[in-house]
Amino acid sequence: MTAEQESVAQEGLEETKPPNLERKDSNASGKGGKGAAGRDSANDNPASDLRNMRRIIAEDPEWSLATVPLLTDLCIRHIVHNFEINSRIIDSLPPKFKAKVLEKISERLPLHVTANLIHDEGYWKRCCKSRWEICDVVQYGGSWKRMFFERNLQEKIEHFVPGNDLSDLQTTITLSKNYITKLDIRQLLPPVREAPKPFQLDDDDAASDAGEEIDTDHFDFSLIFSDLPQLRDFRVAYGVRDCGMNFEWNLFQFTARDCLQLSKCIASTKHLTSFAITRSKVDDEKIRVMISHILDHPGLVELDVSNNLISDRGARAIGKFLNGHSKLVKLNLCDNNIRAAGASAIAHSLTKNTTLQVLNLRLNKIGDEGGQAICRALIKNATLQHLNLGSNDLSEPTANILAQVIASNCVLKKIDISCNRIGVDGGKQLQQNLEENKTITHIDLRLTECGTEAEYCMYQILHTNREKERELSLQSKKKITS
Repeated sequence: MTAEQESVAQEGLEETKPPNLERKDSNASGKGGKGAAGRDSANDNPASDLRNMRRIIAEDPEWSLATVPLLTDLCIRHIVHNFEINSRIIDSLPPKFKAKVLEKISERLPLHVTANLIHDEGYWKRCCKSRWEICDVVQYGGSWKRMFFERNLQEKIEHFVPGNDLSDLQTTITLSKNYITKLDIRQLLPPVREAPKPFQLDDDDAASDAGEEIDTDHFDFSLIFSDLPQLRDFRVAYGVRDCGMNFEWNLFQFTARDCLQLSKCIASTKHLTSFAITRSKVDDEKIRVMISHILDHPGLVELDVSNNLISDRGARAIGKFLNGHSKLVKLNLCDNNIRAAGASAIAHSLTKNTTLQVLNLRLNKIGDEGGQAICRALIKNATLQHLNLGSNDLSEPTANILAQVIASNCVLKKIDISCNRIGVDGGKQLQQNLEENKTITHIDLRLTECGTEAEYCMYQILHTNREKERELSLQSKKKITS
C-alpha cells in the first residue's frame, strides 16, 4: 500500500469514529475539556455537542403536546353533543356559556327542540344561510327567525300535493304559528292524476267517448288560516313553477271551488291587512265571488289582483267595493282587460272614496273615455296620491283633463302616463299647469311623444318640488328632535 493510499484510509477511519471516542480523545488531549483543542473538536463536529442532540420521543398515537382542556370547555362540548336530549339546560346557563353553546349547536336540530326555546338571531341566521343561498332579511322585518319559519312553511305548502297526509304540515304550523306574519305562495300543485284505465270495447253501445272531469282543486287554506293568528300579509299564485316538459294547462287552473274556499278564508281572517292573488286567471265571475265575501272586511288595506283576466264586469264589482265599503289604501289592477266601462265604474267610486291612496291601472285598455273619467274623478277626490295609467291607449284629450287635475289637486304626488301618445300639445298643456303645482314630485313621461322641450321643463319643475319637499321633511325632523 502506497503512502497516499494509507493517508486516505486514515481519513476514512477518522470520519467513521463514534462521537464518544472523539469526545474521549478531546478530553484526553485537553486534560479536562477546557483547552483550545476541546473547543476546536466541538466546532469541527457539532454532533459531539450535547446541546445539539435531537430529542427522541416514542411514537404514541394518543400523545399530544396540547394542554388539558378546561372543565368548562368539556361541559360545553357535552351540552352541545347532547343538546337534543337535554335542551332545557340552556335556560340555566350563565350568559357567557350560553352564548358559546348557541354558537356550536347544529343547524339541523329538529324544530320541536329549537322553535320555542332558541331566540338567538345568530343561530337562526346560521340556519337560513345553510339552507338558502339568497337571504334578504330586510323583507322579513330584519328577523332571521321569522325568515326561517316563513320560508320553511312556504316551501312545505308549495310542495304539498292535495290528498296526501297533513300531519307533517300541521306539526310545522303548530311550531311556527307565533312567527308567521307574511306568506308568499308562488306555486300550488294540483292533485296527482290517476293513471288512465286501459281502453275496453264493450259489446253494447253504452260506453261514452266523453272522459270524466279532472279534479284540479288545489290546497285548501282553511286548514291552516285559523292556526296563524299573526298572519297579516298573504300572497298566492295558482300555478306551477319550473314544470318544464310536464306542462299542462290544468296546472294553471284556478277552479270555482278554489275561488270559493279562498274567499271564505280571506273573509274569516279578520286580522289580514294585505291580500294578493296574481297570475291565476281570475276572471269576472271569480272576482265577483271574492268581492262579495270581503265586501265588509274590517282590516284589509291592500288588494293586488294584477296579471289576471278581469274585465268590465269585474271592475264594476271592485268599484262597488271602493264605494264606501272598504278601507283599502292600495289597489293594483295592473295587466287586466279593463276597458272604458270598467274604468268609469272605478272613477265613480273614487268620487266617494276617502281612503284609497294608490291606484294602479297600468296595462289595461281604458282608452281616452276611461282615462278622462278617472281624471275627472280626481278633481273631486282628496286622498289619492299615486296614479298609474301607463299603457292604456291614452292621447291628448286625456292629457287636457289631467292638466286640469294637476292645476287643482293638491294631494297627488306621483303620476305615471308612460307609453301613451300624449302628443306635443298635450305635453305643453301639462307643462303650463304643472308650473302652478307644488306637490307633484314624479311624473313618468317615457314614450309619450310630448316633446323634448316640454319634457325637460316639466322635469325641472319636478326637481324643484322634490327639493322643497326634502327641505320640509328635514325641518319637521329637526322640530321633532328639538
